[in-house]
Amino acid sequence: MKIMLHQCWIVLRKLKPKDPNIDKGGMNEYVTKKRELFLLEYSLAVKKGEIQLLEQMAAEEEAKLTRAEKFLEDDAILFEEFLKENDKNSVEAIKIAEQETKAKLEKVAEIKKITSKMVAIKSDISKYEDILKEYKKYKEFLLMLSPPEWQEKQRSKSRHSTDSTNAEKDEKQTEKIKKNKERKTAEGSKRGEKRVARGFLSSREARGSSRQSVKSSQQSSKISTPGNDSSDYEEDPEMFFKEPQDLLNLMTELEEQNLSLIQNTRETEEALEEFRQNAELTRKNMESESKQLKEQIDIMTDTIQREKERAADLEMKAKLFSFGQYKPEDQDKTLDTLSHKVEEVYHCCVGETEANLTTLQMLTAIEEKLGELLENADMIPKDQMSIAERAKEKERRMR
Repeated sequence: MKIMLHQCWIVLRKLKPKDPNIDKGGMNEYVTKKRELFLLEYSLAVKKGEIQLLEQMAAEEEAKLTRAEKFLEDDAILFEEFLKENDKNSVEAIKIAEQETKAKLEKVAEIKKITSKMVAIKSDISKYEDILKEYKKYKEFLLMLSPPEWQEKQRSKSRHSTDSTNAEKDEKQTEKIKKNKERKTAEGSKRGEKRVARGFLSSREARGSSRQSVKSSQQSSKISTPGNDSSDYEEDPEMFFKEPQDLLNLMTELEEQNLSLIQNTRETEEALEEFRQNAELTRKNMESESKQLKEQIDIMTDTIQREKERAADLEMKAKLFSFGQYKPEDQDKTLDTLSHKVEEVYHCCVGETEANLTTLQMLTAIEEKLGELLENADMIPKDQMSIAERAKEKERRMR
């Protein structure tokens, strides 16, 4: 800008007139040059103003730059301080992590020890439970052997004792609950003060101590409860058999009773076996008799059929005799043949005769025998009768 102003100044000096006596044409040129000079001066003033503004702006920018540099320096200092604090915190965090890992490993080791102890305790508990079951079985067996009056007395005593023990347990539990509440309130107030004073690390330690206290209280409560139960089991139970000889005598009596019962059962089994054998024999005999009766029935039915046919023939012959077609000699012969045939039927159905019977008597005996056989046939089951009838029909067809 300074160089441009200097050049303008040189141009103005050249434009000034040298002689006062100038022509009119030169006057016009002079006026135009003056005008140009004025314009140049005006532009020069404008440029100076712009230069001043630019210088002010440059000064302001330089001030801003100085301020920014100061801010950067302050930020760098703060960042360095932050890094230092971060390094310190990281070192402290590493130390805390190492402490926590050590504590964790210790807790894990303690947990393993406690779990091994718990497993051993559980195994012992299972053994003692098995032993207790056996003892309970023995106790129940002895109670079963004891008389019922003594059992009722013991039941009444046990009811009274259970009521008293339940009341004592309720009182103890209420006292324990009150004590635990007081302990928790005291521990909570102490822990709050410690947390406010110590900060983050103390808060963790307080939490760990609270957990340990809770676990210890739970363990103490668990340990205290079986103590109460053990007090119940420590009481010596009353038994009816105070001496072992009494129990041995009772066992001998029971053995004798068992032996007598065993003998009775054997005798009853033998009697049942004999009864079964007799029933089997009677069944076989009945079956054989039923078969024989069926055969006799079949025979009698055949004979009846034959006799019916013969009776029809005799009726025809009697009619013929009545009309006088035959002679009396022929009638006697036919009667003799009929009597012989009746005797044969009688011998087949009834058997041999001890005395001389007439034909009418033999016929009446045959009818009685047929009636008995028919009554016995009614006693036979229908299935067997149908089977026998079918067999006889087949035999008749074969004939």
